[in-house]
Amino acid sequence: MGGVLTGGGIKVRKESGRKHAPDFELVDASGKTVRLSDYAGRVVLLDFWATWCVPCRTEIPWLSELEQKYHDAGLSVIGLSMDEDGWSVVRPFIEKLKVSYPVVIASKRVAYLYGEVDELPLAFFVDRNQRVAAIHLGQGRRDDFERIVGILLDNK
Repeated sequence: MGGVLTGGGIKVRKESGRKHAPDFELVDASGKTVRLSDYAGRVVLLDFWATWCVPCRTEIPWLSELEQKYHDAGLSVIGLSMDEDGWSVVRPFIEKLKVSYPVVIASKRVAYLYGEVDELPLAFFVDRNQRVAAIHLGQGRRDDFERIVGILLDNK
């Protein structure tokens, strides 16, 4: 898939090579329903993570900062926890870290739709048309993520 190479080797796919991001309907920590389709027109960073994942714990604070910094420009972050113990471990974790974006527990179906999520962290950068523009597996670098977000926000 052709694309523009950005820092850290993360490729942003050309618009013609982007596939539609699978929609989902999950419930966040406050009981609110979260659907990817509700974010149409926004750039969305989907972050698959778990409380036991050390690189995930490193990324979460700066993902919160990115979301706050670029929210008004059109960025939303959604955390999809892969924790099998559910809210009993996730809720205290996100409260402790003061996560500022919606967090949901990913279902097996959602993990399957996004390609059998079995390694973490896994980030999907979704453009304003709800197509996957870039994917990053493993601990990311804040400046790389910010650069990709900037590219997607500029493509109105």
